[in-house]
Amino acid sequence: MQDQPAFVLVRPQMGENIGAAARAMWNFGLDRMRLVDPRDGWPNPRAVALASGAGRLLDDAGIFTTTPQAVADCDYVFATTARGRGLTKPIVTPERAMEQARAMIGQGRRVAVLFGPERAGLENDDIARANAIISVPVNPQFASLNLGQCVLLTAYEWRRQGADIIPERMEMAGADPATVLEVEKLAEHYETRLDEAGFFYPQTKAPGMKRTLRNLWSRMPMTRGDVQILHGILRQLTRARTGDDRAE
Repeated sequence: MQDQPAFVLVRPQMGENIGAAARAMWNFGLDRMRLVDPRDGWPNPRAVALASGAGRLLDDAGIFTTTPQAVADCDYVFATTARGRGLTKPIVTPERAMEQARAMIGQGRRVAVLFGPERAGLENDDIARANAIISVPVNPQFASLNLGQCVLLTAYEWRRQGADIIPERMEMAGADPATVLEVEKLAEHYETRLDEAGFFYPQTKAPGMKRTLRNLWSRMPMTRGDVQILHGILRQLTRARTGDDRAE
């Protein structure tokens, strides 16, 4: 069973762009490339140079003479285009297209995505054979995407929806996060020293000020090193103010 869509480059003109497309595909775990009548013939050394570590996609790429041959084994075909073509078809974003592709592939259907040549994109005869159109929501005053960009956007959406991707994380760079107790001790240290300095004034507002300060500490994602530095800063400030080297 096909586990990913086939990316079909229709009449690509430059070997460099084929290589860039291969690299973009492999960045996001896709390796089913098909080529339809590449202008400069095949194999193409310039494609290999631009593919970098994705050269095996070029080695395994299917080579076809026409678009119908390239998608003959597919059950559903998307065509990428930036321009209206006067054809009655569903028009979807890359995100929606790859969502649909995953659902269809999960049902055992075979899916392909057509990408047109760099100069003018897919011809209407190619698009007429597709079931739906993928349209990227770009600046309408400059809607042209090169081949590598279009492949990368579509491949990214495929990967994003299938991988267990954490949308946000904290890079600790080898540091240990501060424990709740360590943050609590830091809060107590600052509250004590600020109280001694008369910070919590007037007394009627002191409880609210202390609560705000505690809330500040609790929402800061600190490491143990951060806590130690903040303790040290306060100790040094206290020594400078009182002249007491024993300040803790």
